[in-house]
Amino acid sequence: MQKIVELEHYIVILSALILWIVLYYVRRMLVRRQSTTTTTGIHIGNGQSIGRREEQDDYFSSSTTSVGTFAVIADGISGLSNGRMASTLAVTVFSKEFLMLEKTEDFTDFFASAATQSNSGILANLNGSNGGTTLVAAVVTSGVLHWAAVGDSMISVFRDGEFIPMNSKHTVETSLLREQVLSGELTKEEAEASPVRKHLVNYLGYEGFRNMEIGEPFSLRKQDKIMLASDGIYDALSEVELELMMKQKKPAEDIADDIIEQVDAKGLRNQDNATVIILEKGW
Repeated sequence: MQKIVELEHYIVILSALILWIVLYYVRRMLVRRQSTTTTTGIHIGNGQSIGRREEQDDYFSSSTTSVGTFAVIADGISGLSNGRMASTLAVTVFSKEFLMLEKTEDFTDFFASAATQSNSGILANLNGSNGGTTLVAAVVTSGVLHWAAVGDSMISVFRDGEFIPMNSKHTVETSLLREQVLSGELTKEEAEASPVRKHLVNYLGYEGFRNMEIGEPFSLRKQDKIMLASDGIYDALSEVELELMMKQKKPAEDIADDIIEQVDAKGLRNQDNATVIILEKGW
């Protein structure tokens, strides 16, 4: 009789423990879903992988105020020391400046000012050492996308099954080699084989930093998705692969998870840090 009572006691405790675990994970899922939908109705998904690097030099953030929804990715330059410091500082500055915005007409000044502050801050911290970061930032307000970029991180709008690229890459390939191909100085094959084609010509933390590329406001349509990505994403996955995942009828967070899982599944020997943010309007 004593053994039966003890057994029943253990069963009650075990059942309570199982119930607590189930409720804990249900709560986590609910919090996760709630946290990816902003008060402005923008669904946010994000994902990140360290790849084959020893350190995570990508840094990202998103926030929402009465002005709109903001997202930013900075990719600390691989091969340079202090990449992590540069990306973290830049995202922190941009995020802080966005939270101080009060009017929607200030976006151009906001992007330009945050970039100048970031570049100066990174250079001051470097104190003559090497370092730097790319950065791509987006603000969605009243159905309109405002964006700015420097370096080779990308922002695109996914519409009707295809990507519409917003920014251009600030690399030797797009700035110098392309001109040399057009002028006949190089063949297309020679340009593609150039060992410096991916070298950046403009980034934050660069003594010769000029300015960010700031785009014209882009009107969004129903079911458009906005994708911000570091080069670890688009160097690992083809445009077709990304399009197939973006077509899925899934929440933005799940699509971002799928993209990161696919990057990791490739198992590329030199896989860079990879970060993606997806913004989708809840129409």
